[in-house]
Amino acid sequence: MIEVDYKKLGARIRTARDNKNLTQEKLAELTGLSNNYISNIERKRSKPSIETLIKICNVLEITPDQILLDSIYMSREYIRDDIAKKLSKCSDKSMLLISSLIDVIIEQQDK
Repeated sequence: MIEVDYKKLGARIRTARDNKNLTQEKLAELTGLSNNYISNIERKRSKPSIETLIKICNVLEITPDQILLDSIYMSREYIRDDIAKKLSKCSDKSMLLISSLIDVIIEQQDK
């Protein structure tokens, strides 16, 4: 039997919400849920129903498996998307630094 780790589930929801630059209040408004309920889910004080998870996922533009499973976060596609989102917020100077860091990492992994 698979057990859901509600602490991790709440943390994933919070991370996805933060990535969309949404407050708990705005997520609550967009899902039709209360601000307190969103807060309780994120802090493992409430266990959301499947319907609630789907509402949250739809607003956050993610799939339920991204919230429920650890393995999705290790997929190359997810990691690439996550990196691309973060890079889009970087300045040109930061991008050059990141490129240099990647070169060093690649060089080290080949040794």
